[in-house]
Parts: sequence; C-alpha cells; structure tokens
Amino acid sequence: MARPASARSLALVAGAVLLLLAGCASGPRGGPGIGRDGPDANPPAGLGQVPDAEPRVEAIRSSGGTSKPYVVLGRSYVPITDDRPWRETGLASWYGRKFHNQSTASGEPYDMYAMTAAHKTLPLPSYVRVRNPANGREAVVRVNDRGPFHDDRIIDLSYTAALKLDLLRGVAPVEIERITNEDIRAGTWRRGDTGTSALASAAPVAPRPLAPDSVAVPAALTSPVLAAPRAEVRELAALPPLTAEAAPLPAAAPEATLASASSPSSGFWVQLGAFSQRDGVDRFQQQVARSLPTLAPALNVFAERGTYRLQLGPYASRELARDTAEQVRNGLQLAPMIVERR
Repeated sequence: MARPASARSLALVAGAVLLLLAGCASGPRGGPGIGRDGPDANPPAGLGQVPDAEPRVEAIRSSGGTSKPYVVLGRSYVPITDDRPWRETGLASWYGRKFHNQSTASGEPYDMYAMTAAHKTLPLPSYVRVRNPANGREAVVRVNDRGPFHDDRIIDLSYTAALKLDLLRGVAPVEIERITNEDIRAGTWRRGDTGTSALASAAPVAPRPLAPDSVAVPAALTSPVLAAPRAEVRELAALPPLTAEAAPLPAAAPEATLASASSPSSGFWVQLGAFSQRDGVDRFQQQVARSLPTLAPALNVFAERGTYRLQLGPYASRELARDTAEQVRNGLQLAPMIVERR
C-alpha cells in the first residue's frame, strides 16, 4: 500500500538532511547511539615528524559555495570572505577515524594524518598558526572544513595536528592566528623551528568508554590522560587590568558568591580557558562547577577587550596552584595553565 504524501515528504526531508551532514566531516557529532571517535588502533609511525602545512596563496571565494552563510543546530554562521587578519583564543578539540576519508565542507576528503583543521567561519581553504599555551608548541594547519559546532570550542584539529601540539588528551585552550594571503606573499609568516618535533613517539591509546555513573560532560573531555606532565607555571609580567564578571552558578553547585574585584588579585591563578564569546565561557564555567563543585567558589571570569578568561584562584603559592591544576586535569581531562600575577 502506498504511503501517504505527508509520510513520503517527511522521508525526503530526512534524507536531504542526512546528505547535508554527510558532506561535512566535522558536522554535529556526539549524542546517544553515535559511535565514539578516536585514533586508529595502529596509527602510522613518525607522525610527530609530519611537517606543518605549507601556506600558499589560494583564492578566497567572495560568494557561493563555502562562503555562503549557513545554519547548524539553530545557529547562524557567516563565513569570512576577505583577507583580514584573525586572532582567537579558546578551546580546541580534534577528530579522527570516525571521519577519516569522509568529504569535508570544502569537498576534499578528510585525512586525519594531514595537518588540517576545521573552523566555523574562516575561508575554505585558509591557513592558521595554532599555539598550545601550556607548552609553547605551535603548528601551521590548513583549514578545509567547517566546525566544531560547540559553543565553547573554536577549532577542530586533525589527529596529527593535535598529536604534534600534545592535545590528544582532550579539549584544551589554544591560541590561533590566521596566516593571510598578504603574509604568504611577503613571507612574513615564516618562523624558526616551533619545537613540535620534540614530541614523544609513544603510540596513542584509544579512549576508554565512560562509566554508567560518569558526569555528563562533552565527549572530548573524557579522553584518558597519557603521561600528562605537571601544569607549567608561566609568569606574566605587567599584565593589563582585567574586569571581573561573576557568572551565575548552576543550581547543583554549592551556594557561593564568586569574588568580584576591579582586577585580579596578586598571586597564582589556574586558567582553564579563554573565549571570544561570553556565552561560551558561561557554559564552560557551569560545566566545571557541576563536575568539580568543591572548586566552584574559586571560579572567576575576567573580561578584557572582548576576551573572557575563566580562572581559579588566587593561590598563595605555586604548590597550591599546581595541586588545583592537577585536580582539574584529572577531573576534566584538560590542560590548565598557571599564571602568576604581581
């Protein structure tokens, strides 16, 4: 018996949506019933020595194709269509075997072993320099895909790019800077050795499944830590004053009022992330408060010229800050950064 016209229409719409998502390797991921992403069981040897992407002048589309505004999960995105400089700080994640060889938003197949990345609005293709502030490592990647479609993340790295930056343990803060066509023509983008080749060549281990009673946090925050180094203390001299902004804590967190001051107090602070959007840092703060309620009273959000930093503190000594950083690292599987303010 023939199906009603309304049922046939619904099936056609569902099929169109699946085709649309299939064309983007970094499309919406996660959720019940969807397999976990991760590394191959036997990744190729020598990935730590894979060279960075070599920037070259590539045409920027001013309209159509990957330059058209688009909507994902109810959010609108407007791609950049010029050669403007671009800098951003926030969280990075990575994607692996689940999307390997699938078509990216640019039409190119995703290669988890190449130096590539996904970004929501940068031109496809374009190039960015990614820096891990926790260890100073840098890598140049070619942006050829869209994503990650999470409010608190700014870039999705290929498996090899994350490996070279020592970011395979999960979501972690990064700084990204676009390499424009003008930079490429002038050769000003070139720097000395970024030091990523010093990465240990130990074979990565596949992520372990979550326990039934695990805290509901993003999947990338639940990856195991592989020989994670202790948090690195960086002294930041003559930092400009920041304005503290208290964000509401979730109801599940213990009642506490975040410290509010015209600028951060002197001492040691544990920085969990930096965001370009206020709602991103608010969501991340709520995740941390739910997962580590004992640290909720020490959470602070500082705003400076459009950048929002989530920090814990202040602590009177490096040792106390390191203890807190280790607690965060073990509880959330992310790499915090310790800073000293005088």
